Parts: sequence; structure tokens; C-alpha cells
Amino acid sequence: MNQLNNTLTLFFSLLVEAFPFLILGVLFSSALLLFVDERRLIAAVPRNPLLAALMGSLIGCLFPVCECGNVPVARRLIVQGAPSAMAIGFLLAAPTVNPIVFWATWTAFRDQPEIVFLRVGLTLLITTIIGWVFSTQKDIRPLLQPAVARAVRPGEKGDRVSFQNSGAGKPTLLQSGTFILGEVGQPLRLDAFSGTASMSSARPLPEKLRLMLDNVVQELRELGGVLVIGTAIAAIVQTTFPREMILSLGQSPVTSVVAMMILACVVSICSTVDAFFALSFASSFTSGALLAFLVFGPMFDLKNIALLASVFRPKPIIYLFALAALLTFLFTLLINIYFS
Repeated sequence: MNQLNNTLTLFFSLLVEAFPFLILGVLFSSALLLFVDERRLIAAVPRNPLLAALMGSLIGCLFPVCECGNVPVARRLIVQGAPSAMAIGFLLAAPTVNPIVFWATWTAFRDQPEIVFLRVGLTLLITTIIGWVFSTQKDIRPLLQPAVARAVRPGEKGDRVSFQNSGAGKPTLLQSGTFILGEVGQPLRLDAFSGTASMSSARPLPEKLRLMLDNVVQELRELGGVLVIGTAIAAIVQTTFPREMILSLGQSPVTSVVAMMILACVVSICSTVDAFFALSFASSFTSGALLAFLVFGPMFDLKNIALLASVFRPKPIIYLFALAALLTFLFTLLINIYFS
């Protein structure tokens, strides 16, 4: 009975601490997806692949979406003309490199500020490298699912692409974080407006506000459920598993990193609140392991892989996963060895 009380206490304390950041993240994500025309950003992308990848990694500061919304936005960037380096950089970095996640991580690790800055720094370094590697693929269409590839065509310069409207005007691709409901009870795809007019100019203000509210409610329903499940897992692990086993696993420079990367992939908790989940392991695991969870989880988890599979073919996903896992393991292991 005492163990149950401890589990419930830890569960509710983590949930109460994290939920406000989830609400804030969903509000910002919905507002920016509806009111910002990202095509202006594409026009300013540098031609240098390394700089394009870095810029894409930093765009999350303007589009603070979690890993539930980064894949659709990255796809929209691709079909609107973004270089592959920029799109991949945004795809992997946006869930972490944004002000909401920075604030949430700072709130959770205010006593360990190095975790906050290392999380952002490592994410930028890893995503810029991966985006630069993928920039060698000038025509990105072979990497995409057929339905997505048919929506893009080669541009005049490099790997720029432009949108090719479907006749029906009703894209069937996966949309933002979840979806926003249309007038006839069907999902209204945000990228339905990416070809000729952006969502920021396609509809009058009252209608955009209503659609934004619908999106907020829908995303809170889905992401809130994920948060509750993830928080419950964290509380159960902390109060059920023998502490000696956790300590033996968590204090090894190698096994601690591997364990937290696997946990990040399986738990699939939103990047807006994952810092509070990681905080519950701070006393048992190394700093490198905590960073591995905070850096790798937003790039790849089970739900994110499912979203990626709706846009990319299996082989590019494997390449992305392998590069992200290898670089995360390498850098966080070095932190464990030299700085812990």
C-alpha cells in the first residue's frame, strides 16, 4: 500500500509540473501553423548545404512544434521548395530547439543548467551534421513515399521543389500534429493551402481562430494521453524496480546511455514535457544518459517513426535513425567519460 501511495504521489507531482508546458506548446504550435507563412523562410535559405542544415535546425525557434507536428511541417517545407538539408535539419531539431522546450528543460533542471545548454547544443550539432549528409541527395523524391513524391517536382536550382496541386484539392497526407476538423466533419489538411496560398492568408481571422481552437482541443486530447502514459511509466519504474538494479545500470557510462536511448524511443513522451520525465532519473543515471534521453527521444520514438513512415520510404528512415543514434551515443558517451 505504501508503494502504491509513493507511485501515485510521484505520478501526480510529475503530471502537475509538466501539463502547463504541454498546453503552452500546443497553443504556440497551432497558432504558428495557422498564421505564419513558412515560404518566406524558404526564400532566405542559404545555398551552402551546411548553413542550410543549420538554419533548418534553428527554425524550430519560430515553429515550436513537438515531435507530433514536426514531420508534417517538414513535409510541407519540402513540397514548397526547401532544400533537403533544411528540411531534415528542421525535422530532427524542431522538437528540441525551440523556446518552449528550452523553458521547460530549464524549469526541470534549474539546478543543472549545463543539461539545458548541452541539450540544445548537442541537438544542433547532430541535426546539422545529418542535414548536411542528406544534402548530397539533390533530388529528394526517391526518398519519399510515392504519394508524397507525386506532390513535388524538381525546381530550377539544386534540390528546390515546388508544390503540384492535386485536382481534388484534398491532400490525403498526414497533417499537423493531429488534424483540425473541417466544416463537413472531415479532416481539414493544413497543407491543402501550401500550393497557391498559405494558411496564414487563405481564411478570414474568425475562421482561423475557430480552426486553431479545434486543433488545440484535438492535440490536447491525444498528447495529453501520451503524457499521462509516459508519466505513469516513469512513476512505476522509479517506485517498482529495485533501486540497486537501476543504480547499477544507470552509473555505467555505456549502459546508462543505451538504456536511456531505448527508454526514450519506447516511452515516446512529448518533447515539451520530457525533461520532467528525465528529471525523475537524475539521481540514478549519469548526465550523459540524461542527455541521451533528451536529445535522441525527440528525434526518434515509436510514434514519431510511424509519422515518418507516412512521408519517407523505409531505407531513409533507417539511415536517419542510425545516424541520429550513433551520433547521440558518441557525444553523450564522451560527456560521460570526460565530464562526469
